[in-house]
Amino acid sequence: MNLLRLSLLPALLLLAGCGPRGAAGEACNKTGFVCQDTATALECRGGAWVALPCRGSSGCAESNGNIQCDMTGNLAGDACASTSEGKGLCSADGKSTLECKSGALVATNACSSCTVTADQVVCNQ
Repeated sequence: MNLLRLSLLPALLLLAGCGPRGAAGEACNKTGFVCQDTATALECRGGAWVALPCRGSSGCAESNGNIQCDMTGNLAGDACASTSEGKGLCSADGKSTLECKSGALVATNACSSCTVTADQVVCNQ
């Protein structure tokens, strides 16, 4: 049995919040995150707000100045936070790994099953 391991991208991404809300594509002048709505976080990246889907059942929520984005249902091609570069998670169906590369989730491995153990994503091939 072959096992592949990736650093874990937590399914519930905890991000530092900042300032007022914007909309995807609008200008921003700070680094950080806000919830645009219950299903979308925004990251101020390169002077503009970038939309980050939070497809999991907990969606996007703010708690004590932190933004929580539930990524458990996110798909290949969805945007991911700059703080998540090189980290991964299991696809919603557990049949592949997704890794954050250049600001987007990319399917990196096909798995017979994908699980999370401690801080590692484990792909059983």
